[in-house]
Amino acid sequence: MAMRTIPHFIGGRETPGRSGRRGPVFNPATGEQQAEVDFASAEEVDQAVAIAAAAARAWGASPLGKRADVFFRFRQILVDRKAELADLVSSEHGKVPGDAAGEVARGIENVEFAAGIPHLLKGEYSEGVSTGVDVYSIRQPLGVVAAITPFNFPAMVPLWMISNAIACGNAVVLKPSEKDPSGPVLLARWLEEAGLPAGVLNVVHGDKVAVDRLLEHPDIAAVSFVGSTPVARAIYQRGTAAGKRVQALGGAKNHMVVLPDADMDAAADAAVSAAYGSAGERCMAISVVVAVGDAGDRLVPAIAARLPKVRVGPGTDPKAEMGPLITREHRDKVASYLDLAAREGASVVVDGRKQIIAGNGFFLGVSLIDRVTASMAVYKDEIFGPVLGVVRVASYDDALELVNGNLYGNGTAIFTRDGGAARRFQHDVTCGMVGINVPIPVPVAYFSFGGWKASLFGDTHIYGPDGVKFYTRGKVITSRWPDPATSQIDLGFPQTR
Repeated sequence: MAMRTIPHFIGGRETPGRSGRRGPVFNPATGEQQAEVDFASAEEVDQAVAIAAAAARAWGASPLGKRADVFFRFRQILVDRKAELADLVSSEHGKVPGDAAGEVARGIENVEFAAGIPHLLKGEYSEGVSTGVDVYSIRQPLGVVAAITPFNFPAMVPLWMISNAIACGNAVVLKPSEKDPSGPVLLARWLEEAGLPAGVLNVVHGDKVAVDRLLEHPDIAAVSFVGSTPVARAIYQRGTAAGKRVQALGGAKNHMVVLPDADMDAAADAAVSAAYGSAGERCMAISVVVAVGDAGDRLVPAIAARLPKVRVGPGTDPKAEMGPLITREHRDKVASYLDLAAREGASVVVDGRKQIIAGNGFFLGVSLIDRVTASMAVYKDEIFGPVLGVVRVASYDDALELVNGNLYGNGTAIFTRDGGAARRFQHDVTCGMVGINVPIPVPVAYFSFGGWKASLFGDTHIYGPDGVKFYTRGKVITSRWPDPATSQIDLGFPQTR
């Protein structure tokens, strides 16, 4: 049988690639290749941008109510067919049903937010700043914007970007991960079914060739990116050097601080769900627990006792709680940290390689490493897998110093019963998102998502109010009109004041 090919989506239709280059798409749960995806040439990217530019002119001038109506209908399609999208995510990414459904649900939140665009684009107005003079502000779309999204959330992160971008009146060229590319094509088809004009959303697949062309194309006004810190930094530098507005979200090393007074059962449950959900392949995963004082003596055994109960399996298993990693190579790299941690002096409490998982999928069991220090690779590197490290410190101040001294500043959490300590932590910690007795503090869609330090390049966070700001330009108008009561000009109507 011929291998199924995943095409681009340009100008309202699925468009086979012409470059002659393709990449494999695997089912991570079986290890088998299930499709090939076309890789775009620079010329194919140019075609998509040209079509988007033509569509952007009419779409940007369309009434706000029309745009909102598209998103109301799109939301209903997503709600009605969420199982179809979740199954597609599971088959190409490997997520178990709960994780895939959760991803779709968080994406729908952003569509709901975008449906409020008539309110979100309201400007400000000051009447009578001087005699006959009023000043007001408006926000206008940028034109054509690019979205470059990661493999770990193939439905949610595209919805983070395209919802606000399109609702604000822009056209989008979306370049999803080549590892799990089918979800964004399905989203594009559904948006057009909801009434989005052809060409407003275009999906081009590919690798560095496509990304480089998007970054240098003169008709791309802005670029949104989510991925690793080295790539985020490069995209930010290249895009801004080309005069583009760029928001580039990078990597993370999220810490969960556990004070001695915390509810240890609640903290252990939170650590397990936050560290191993989606196989640890999420930028908000907890990868380091910071146990303060004697908290580690109680917390580490509590976490270890829970790990044999974590059911690892394919997305076709409705009882599975954790699926495979995205590729065989990534699975092997993540596993290599267990030997490295032991050589560096840490204690491997639970070794996920010892868990027997049937089949040839890219599976790795859950792993727990105790007595990690800040000098170890298992602490410094973004592992992006189901490996949880525990660092023990003597005091709250030591924990704060550890978190603030880390390269990344995406998200963090504290578990405590002490309201004063929690309030101090939320103020003093240098992270963009903070959870108090909440292990993964991903903001709801009407706030914005983003970190600090090496976790974000740019000055706006993604989605929510910052998303509206990023995808529009502000304009201030100062106007003067003659007062009808005093004007000598014939205004064409009676002056009755």
